[in-house]
Amino acid sequence: METETTMMLVELQKNWIDIFSALLVPTIALVGIIVAILQWSTNRNRLKHELFDRRYRVFSTTKDFLGSILRNGNMTQDAEREYLVGTTGSVFLFDEEIEKYLNETLWHLAVDLQTLEAELQGHPVGEVRSKNVKEQREIKDKLMKELRNLDTKFSKYLHLSH
Repeated sequence: METETTMMLVELQKNWIDIFSALLVPTIALVGIIVAILQWSTNRNRLKHELFDRRYRVFSTTKDFLGSILRNGNMTQDAEREYLVGTTGSVFLFDEEIEKYLNETLWHLAVDLQTLEAELQGHPVGEVRSKNVKEQREIKDKLMKELRNLDTKFSKYLHLSH
């Protein structure tokens, strides 16, 4: 009787060992899948943050550029250099609309203002000078409007949603 009980216990232990052995591989696979999903999620969030940082640098550079022009009345060489360096690669970070806005709209307004300022230097007081000053005022008004709308323009690119 004792041997029969011992054999039943051995058989029961063997069954449990077989069950645990069978469950071990799927459990390891499930843990591997969970770890992979967590790594994917972490990498995805890191990519979002890096993209946000790069886009925010372009936004900040643009805001500083417009502020510098409006503060100084014209584009300085330092502001020009910082803007060109700071917006390099914007084609890869934003859609075509923002890329054109940065490299055509804002840049052209700044260059037009700089050109008018250079032309103003040689003109005496008179109609030509007054026309130049008026054109500069119009460009500065446009730049002020762009500065005020900059947050709205960039807002869809500067949201971190989790």
